[in-house]
Amino acid sequence: MGPTDSALVIAARAGESWAQEALFIRHGRMVIGLAHRILAGKEDADDLTQDVFIHAFTRLETLENPQAFSAWIASMTVRMASKRLRRNRLMTRLGLRRNEPIDLDAVVSRSAPPDVGSELRLVYGILDRLPPEERIALVLRRIEGLELAEIASRMQLSLATVKRRLAAAEGRLERARGRL
Repeated sequence: MGPTDSALVIAARAGESWAQEALFIRHGRMVIGLAHRILAGKEDADDLTQDVFIHAFTRLETLENPQAFSAWIASMTVRMASKRLRRNRLMTRLGLRRNEPIDLDAVVSRSAPPDVGSELRLVYGILDRLPPEERIALVLRRIEGLELAEIASRMQLSLATVKRRLAAAEGRLERARGRL
């Protein structure tokens, strides 16, 4: 298994580049997967993953519990994805970026069971119409399968706020389901 996350964080804080590499290897797949599911675009997910690790490695000193690196970097991914979604939405409104629809074939696996594939297509089909906070809450709940407390922790919001955002997103999802 190798050194613990705590040992790797301590070594990375001491300037050991091998420790940063080990943290990236251990957690990179999780970060890019989460980024891909939230942003629904490989290019954006790759860029966000790089930004998240750069941000994390420059702020390792702020991590109070080195063993919590995985949860810390997942929360960082969620926050940075939210900022990117808000920026992209603004750039689209200003005409500086084209709003490209989510490629459902790229985000829904062909090997997914029909009922799962149908649900994922419905969820991803409405994501572009949701405000970033609702979008992230819905992805974390419906796609990541996180409990409400975990979503609140990752989004750094109160449980009540997460419940409101999820209720709004779920309402939009149900209305979309009704239109099918």
